[in-house]
Amino acid sequence: MCGIVGYFCGDRHVLDPTVLLGEMATALHHRGPDGSDIKVLDSCGLGHTRLSIVGLEDGQQPMEDASGRFVITFNGEIFNYVELREFLREKGIRFRTGSDTEVLLELFAYEGEAALDRLNGDFAFAIWDKRDRCLTLARDRAGVRPLFYMWRDGVFYFASEIKALLRVPGTEAKIDPIALEQIFTLWSPIAPRTPFVGIQELEPARVMTVSGSDAHTRAYWMLDFPDVGEESRDNPQTVTEGLEELFVDATRLRMRADVPVGSYLSGGLDSSMVAASAVTMSDEGLETYSVTFESAEHDESAFQKTMARDLGTRHHTVNCGQDEIASVFQDVIRATERPILRTAPAPLFRLSKLVRENGMKVVLTGEGADEVFAGYDIFKEARVRRFCARQPNSEIRPHLFRRLYPYLTNLSRQTPEYMAAYFGVSPETLADPLYSHHPRFKSTSATKLFFSSDLKSEVRDYDTLEELRDKLPERFHRWHPLNQAQYLETSFLLPGYILSSQGDRMAMANSVEGRFPFLDHRLIDFAAKLHPELKLKSLTEKNILREVARGKVPDTILDRPKQPYRAPESQSFAGKHRPEYVDRLMSDTALEQSNLFNPKSVSKLVRKCMDGAAHGFRDNAAFVGVLSTQIWIDEFTRSSATSTPDRSYQSSKGTEVCL
Repeated sequence: MCGIVGYFCGDRHVLDPTVLLGEMATALHHRGPDGSDIKVLDSCGLGHTRLSIVGLEDGQQPMEDASGRFVITFNGEIFNYVELREFLREKGIRFRTGSDTEVLLELFAYEGEAALDRLNGDFAFAIWDKRDRCLTLARDRAGVRPLFYMWRDGVFYFASEIKALLRVPGTEAKIDPIALEQIFTLWSPIAPRTPFVGIQELEPARVMTVSGSDAHTRAYWMLDFPDVGEESRDNPQTVTEGLEELFVDATRLRMRADVPVGSYLSGGLDSSMVAASAVTMSDEGLETYSVTFESAEHDESAFQKTMARDLGTRHHTVNCGQDEIASVFQDVIRATERPILRTAPAPLFRLSKLVRENGMKVVLTGEGADEVFAGYDIFKEARVRRFCARQPNSEIRPHLFRRLYPYLTNLSRQTPEYMAAYFGVSPETLADPLYSHHPRFKSTSATKLFFSSDLKSEVRDYDTLEELRDKLPERFHRWHPLNQAQYLETSFLLPGYILSSQGDRMAMANSVEGRFPFLDHRLIDFAAKLHPELKLKSLTEKNILREVARGKVPDTILDRPKQPYRAPESQSFAGKHRPEYVDRLMSDTALEQSNLFNPKSVSKLVRKCMDGAAHGFRDNAAFVGVLSTQIWIDEFTRSSATSTPDRSYQSSKGTEVCL
């Protein structure tokens, strides 16, 4: 895993390109502490920071292909590089190193953009074509690895993280009000938009070609589902065997490394399956890592211990109390580079730090299973809502919501009418392609009550949900409702929040690479073809995964009720040891300066949260959202206006360039 930076200037001139690339690369040192280098070429400059995992001694980047025509800077892993290297050797291509970087580069030199179809990996890369004076950038299918870009004064810049782009002279961080509106509706911006005005994100499964003053982007893969009634009806036993074979192979490929590979263990089905598969492939035993909580409603340590004991792993835990969440929350926002509505990334930040302190660089995780195999409550909830909408006056059907959310004790006191209204049970809205997510969007949007009048005015004529509808593929209306809901979750929340704010950015902040067997594109494609009942059978989520796991995962974990990963929210900042920044950034003075939120309304919210009276989603999400936005403003817009860039760069080869 690494950090990549670069520029394409065409016929324009970049002042002191070596120093510029060095400063950009320095901003990504956490992504690649094992080495760095830069290469200034005609019309193009490439930089790289390295976290050594595959090809420890011979993977120096930026790297040229054997012909000298192509130069690459690469972030990520090509998990099937061994097989691809054999394929290329049969074509007469010789290799100088044992790295997956060289395999990717030579494959691109041999097949061009068609090489992307062969890759099984998590990646973001840029390849410069010296002959055609063309820059190609690409990102993996699921959006595991990040890649951002911007145009400034006719020059194209790119980087793994935005903080590197902020090192470009004259670049100032300014928040995009539309992005903030999207975050306070969907939990994340709609790519390619980012919270930074003028800075965009290359969307997952996209390849971009930059030449002259033009940039062309196309999708090389998309999540697709069969039409309703056309889903696979293979024998369940055959499906189970096929899925198990794919999952084992996906795990096997992600165990490839020249360093030890560990595994996260949450205590749920997904991470337990990953660890159970990985332990059979680890010659020296498996290291597992978990987060524990002081609060019983969040803690899963009993199940974590059960699984670790069953597998015989060397298990490590980090306890995350409320004070610990508050103490690292500024670091979390610096890492994720965007406002967030939940504190859930903070424990994962501390967990990756534990991994690194234990001397490891790579961990497997269970992310992706809930999206790919319909594991989230929102999928069951949408099914119940559709069921209730067919008889909206029923007094019995709304009680099904209590079965869905046994951990939400307030539901037991509500009337059927209230539950039907709260969950949006309405036959009139069934035709909306966003129907499955209406309750989430409605609940999250309530946080916008705290927007300032100026911010409300700026976004008044904009509709986040309408833009989301416009992003849906033409075939969307032909899919089963469950598949529609899965597409929304997999294409937007997964890359926009789960894999960024909770995934890559929390792990790489501590120089740790996360790997996700369930996001192997072969598994994604396989699951997409399945009949919906194989994924969500009645109200049993991930039914087909349970069949694969049976006999490999203890029944106490296999049959336990799903407990979504959550962390203490506003109460984390209410303790007597709360950090100074909370009071400072949530003060009337700071709120008036940012002019994004209503100081009077926020003050009431803060008092409510500090008194421990905030129990609902809206208050907690609003508090975290406002606080994280204020941290974002403090960290990026104010610091970028006053900071002085580094004036020298030391490469891993020992060449120092000074202004």
